[in-house]
Amino acid sequence: MGESRNAYRVLVGRPEGKRPLGRPRRRWEDGIKMDLREVGYDDRDWINLTQDRDRWRAYEGGNKPSGSLKAIWILFNKDFGQHILKNPLVIQSMVEKSALRPTDVALEIGPGTGNMTMKLLEKTKRVVACEIDPRLVAELQKRVQSTPYQSKLQIMIGDVLKTDLPFFDVCVANIPYQISSPLVFKLLLHRPFFRCAVLMFQREFAQRLVAKPGDKLYCRLSINTQLLARVDIIMKVGKNNFRPPPKVESSVVRLEPRNPPPPINFKEWDGLTRIAFVRKNKTLSAAFKQTAVITALEKNYRIHCSLNNIVS
Repeated sequence: MGESRNAYRVLVGRPEGKRPLGRPRRRWEDGIKMDLREVGYDDRDWINLTQDRDRWRAYEGGNKPSGSLKAIWILFNKDFGQHILKNPLVIQSMVEKSALRPTDVALEIGPGTGNMTMKLLEKTKRVVACEIDPRLVAELQKRVQSTPYQSKLQIMIGDVLKTDLPFFDVCVANIPYQISSPLVFKLLLHRPFFRCAVLMFQREFAQRLVAKPGDKLYCRLSINTQLLARVDIIMKVGKNNFRPPPKVESSVVRLEPRNPPPPINFKEWDGLTRIAFVRKNKTLSAAFKQTAVITALEKNYRIHCSLNNIVS
């Protein structure tokens, strides 16, 4: 408690003319500065932080913050899959692979503390950021406040899977891994078409996206994704490039929607592949001879006949 109280006085309340209170300043201040840089903040953010007395007073009587998460007073929520991409080289590479144009509208899902958002704002006309956590929305707004990028950033608060996405040209995002599959198909079925998406996925999921017939990982996800888009893995990313680090390795995938799309009803096609891949070791004949499948097919056929005035 004494160290925390002294550090608070040194940072925001030390009377002018008195010497610093020694080691706590160097140990604590430099440590938090380093942690802030690690998650993408700079010295200007440090100055803003130390001037915010109310936030420092909240910790004056308790234990000192430790690590980048406590330094910006946010405990990342694992239920939302919050793992901040901290390596600027990986961020820069993802932005370059997306081939952004000055006239583009970019979509970012899960902007977090805004490390990638700032890079996108530099390259595009406008950025639409979709974030579910109001705490991170506030941090992102503070980061662009009083900068030329403030007017270029549009923030949508809520669950991206339940949100109607606006028009965008390119999607670049480090997405929460637990929504990978539904998000991929939400993007690929989005109209009007976008040009490409550069997304961070769990490595095994990325390998399933690009798997070919005969591969061990070839599955319904592989078929449906490759039907609607061209898919390539462009980069492998280690777990130590994130804060906090996830338990799995990651890969960056580039998706380019096929335009025009294949002339099929995707819902019907998805139902077909669902039946075919429900048990990978079964033959197609055995899969379609199941009682539940036959009943569902007969019901769907009767509905189809009634809707199209077909006498069966």
